[in-house]
Amino acid sequence: MNECGGGVPGATRRGFLTRAAGLAAAAGAALGADAVTPALAKADATAAAEAPQTEPFWGRNQGGIVTPAQGHTYFAALDLTTTKRDDVVQLLKAWTSAASRMASGKAIEPFAKTELAYNYDTTATVTTSSAEPTPTSISLPDTGEAEGLPPARLTVTFGFGPGLFEKEGKDRYGLAARRPEALADLPRFAGDELVPERTGGDLSIQACADDAQVAFHAVRQLVRLADDVAQVRWAQTGFMPNFGTGQTPRNLMGFKDGTNNPSTGDPTAMGKIVWVADDGPDWMQGGSYLVVRRIRIALEHWDRSKIDFQEQSFGRHKATGAPIGRDNEHDAVDLDATDKDGNYVIAENAHVRLAAAASNDGAQILRRPYSYNDGVNFTAERWPPWRQGMEYDAGLFFLCYQRDPRTGFVKVFEKMAKLDMLNQFVTHVGGGLFACPGGVAQGEFIGQRLFESA
Repeated sequence: MNECGGGVPGATRRGFLTRAAGLAAAAGAALGADAVTPALAKADATAAAEAPQTEPFWGRNQGGIVTPAQGHTYFAALDLTTTKRDDVVQLLKAWTSAASRMASGKAIEPFAKTELAYNYDTTATVTTSSAEPTPTSISLPDTGEAEGLPPARLTVTFGFGPGLFEKEGKDRYGLAARRPEALADLPRFAGDELVPERTGGDLSIQACADDAQVAFHAVRQLVRLADDVAQVRWAQTGFMPNFGTGQTPRNLMGFKDGTNNPSTGDPTAMGKIVWVADDGPDWMQGGSYLVVRRIRIALEHWDRSKIDFQEQSFGRHKATGAPIGRDNEHDAVDLDATDKDGNYVIAENAHVRLAAAASNDGAQILRRPYSYNDGVNFTAERWPPWRQGMEYDAGLFFLCYQRDPRTGFVKVFEKMAKLDMLNQFVTHVGGGLFACPGGVAQGEFIGQRLFESA
């Protein structure tokens, strides 16, 4: 699991944008008060003021994929409820407009919604209502909880699940023939315990920001815009610790997470691993495929294991992140090294070995994982001694992007699901697969090429 600007800085949320009736075209955490010294506080404030607060929304690629990871994410998968293709198009137009404004630090404008309202006689002693409701148009403004907050480098990444193209054997929107071959259903992996209520979805929204409220605010507005067209199927929050520039964050197991991730600053590597090119449909070019997995970690079980065993399971030293037998985090992983008895220094079923590109015919993915903590609930462990009771509902919200999941995540994870030593501590309990189309230019909407060519 450890092998993972335009705009005005400091802008606040103002302004409005209109959506026509129904869905018509609209086309961290603060430092504590007990800062160490006034000088340090002033330096921190200066650095924060100088740091860019916005990430570009428009462009060839969607934001939130190779964007430097923000501290918080709010992910939502939605099911489409409408039978009308035009409703989906109008929703994507509204989403594009709203997301672009929020990414630049602006609120969404009030949008029109038609609802059935009863007429009340307020002069009568006993309030009565008419037998039939009357359609009434109301204006819904931005919910306002992000007012005054900076944009916090907000990015919003949209994805299309298999259900947009075909669901229960039905081509609901005339898009079945446009489903990419790479958007093939994921196989069932060894050890999967996927809960239907936390799996799948026709559409996905991933908001990432350096402020948790900004991320949630973005998804909240987009879900409101989807009223009568789509509804939330499942959602997940995540957080990423800030260990400072150039430092690899640690996951809840205490190990550095992302040491061996390909560099997002290398356009050649990203073109090879992440971005769809002319080998995919035109509407996916410049896009990527997202695999999401909600991975519960039995932290109580993990915390009772010895550090040496933890390190052998990962194939890395816990304190430094260095491969077993090496000194520094970024030292090359030597999969051929053996000890005096001829045994591999890095165990045959160690996580780092099974995840390595050299063990998977060169297959790589771009990991963008977050930790999650959803409190506690009753759990029966599937590992000896099969402890039962209240345990943390916490773990890794794993997100990865790739050019083709069949040669990316599936290729890498099939072997890991069967052999990885970490499997005795982790369980995949939810997730999904989504095609994240290429980015958009101003005046376009997300997924426009898909609908125009179908």
